[in-house]
Amino acid sequence: MARFGGLSLPAATAVAALLVAYLALFPALFALAVRLVAHHRGPGVALAAAPFAWIASEYGRLALFGGFPWVLLGYSQVTILPVAQLASVSGVFGLSGLLAAGSAAVSWPVLDRGPRRWWPAAGMLVCVAGVAAWGTSRVAGERLLAAGRPLSVGIVQANVRQDQKWDPGLADEIFERYLRLTRKVIAEGAELVLWPESATPFSFAQSAEGAIVGQLARDAGVSILLGSDLWEPGSPARLYNAAFLVQPDGAIGGVYRKVRLVPFGEYVPFQRVLFFAAPLVQAVSDFEAGSVVNPLPLDGGLISTAICYEVVYPGLIREGVLNGSQLLTTITNDAWFGRSSAASQHFAMASMRAIEQGRYLVRSANTGISGVVDPYGRVRARSDLFVEYTTVDQVRLLDQSTVYGRMGDAPVWLSLGVTALALLHRTRPRTGRGQGL
Repeated sequence: MARFGGLSLPAATAVAALLVAYLALFPALFALAVRLVAHHRGPGVALAAAPFAWIASEYGRLALFGGFPWVLLGYSQVTILPVAQLASVSGVFGLSGLLAAGSAAVSWPVLDRGPRRWWPAAGMLVCVAGVAAWGTSRVAGERLLAAGRPLSVGIVQANVRQDQKWDPGLADEIFERYLRLTRKVIAEGAELVLWPESATPFSFAQSAEGAIVGQLARDAGVSILLGSDLWEPGSPARLYNAAFLVQPDGAIGGVYRKVRLVPFGEYVPFQRVLFFAAPLVQAVSDFEAGSVVNPLPLDGGLISTAICYEVVYPGLIREGVLNGSQLLTTITNDAWFGRSSAASQHFAMASMRAIEQGRYLVRSANTGISGVVDPYGRVRARSDLFVEYTTVDQVRLLDQSTVYGRMGDAPVWLSLGVTALALLHRTRPRTGRGQGL
C-alpha cells in the first residue's frame, strides 16, 4: 500500500492494522464460544464442540465483511497427500476440523486424570490413520489420470516487475516478450497457452495488439487464455478485471469477469470511513465485480478460470465445475508479494482446489509461482520466483465429480448448527476443575 498505493507509511500502517484486527476477530470469537460452552456445559463438552466452533469461525472469515479466507488451518495438509485427500469429501474446512479435533483430543488429559484420559487421543489417532490409509489408496489408484480427454497446456511466465508493468516506455518490449515465450510453448506442442492476470500492457479487446494475439492463435491453431482489463461502455462505463479466451480461429471465444475483487487492490472498502486512504482510492482502479463464474468454451469442452485471489474461495471454484468446467485454470499477478512466503501460500491454496474438485489445475503467474497440479494435489510442474519460465504439460479434461463437488460445504453447515446448539442449550454453571478453560 505504501510502495504501490501511494499511501504514507503511517496511513499504510493504519490500514494494515485494520486488516490485522479484522483477522484477529475470528479466533477471538472461537475462544469466546469455547469459553461460554465450558462455563455453561462443562469443559468436556467445550472441547468436543471446539472443532465445530473452529470451522464456524473460519467460515466467518470467508463470509463476513467481504471475507479474507487466506491460509485456513486445513491448508497446512496440502502437501501431506494421504491426509489432504479428505478435501475431496469435505473441502478444506473438513481438514481444518480434523486438525482442530486432534488438538482437542490431545488436550483432554488436562481435564480428565482418570484411566480413560487418553481415549480421545487414541480415537483421533485411529481416525487420522483411517483417513491416511484411504487417501493413500485414492492417490495410488490414479483413476483420474486415465480418464477424460488429454490436452497439452503451455504456461507463460514473463516475469514483469510491478513497477515496470504499466510503464508506457516498456509496453512494446513486454508484449514482444509474451509473444516470444508463446511461440516457444507452441513449438513444444501446446494446444492451450496461459498468460497471467493483467498480462497485456493495454486493454486487450480495444487494442491493435489484441489483433496480433488473435493472428498468432490463428496461425498456430491454438487457444490462448490471458488476463486483461475490459472496458464496457455505458452510463456509467464499467471496468472489469477479465480473462479472455482466444480461439484457434483468432476470435474471442469467451470472457470471464472477475467476481471476487481484492480489497485495497481492486477496490477500497468503506471509503467514507477510511478517508485517510484517499491516495490509495485514487491509485486503485475502481473495478466492477462480475456476477457469475462462467466456463469458457475450448474445442468441445469447457474450462474455468480464477483470477488471482478468487482461487482462495472454494465455492467459486465449485461453481465453475457445477457449470461444466472440466479443467481448472488460475491466472494471477503475485509480483506484489515480492519474495515473501505469500506466493507459496497462494500456490498451496490453489493446489487444494484441484483435490477438492478432482480436476487438473494449471496456474500462470506473472512473476511466479506458475505450475501444474494433478487431481490428487501432486505438483507436476512448478516455477521459481522472478524468472522467465515456460513449460508444456499434458492434462486431461475431466467430467467426474467428487463428493465435495456434489455436496459443497456440508461440514460448515453442520458446524454452524452444532456451535449454535452448544451455545444456546445451557445447563447449570459448572464449578471446580476446568472452570477456567
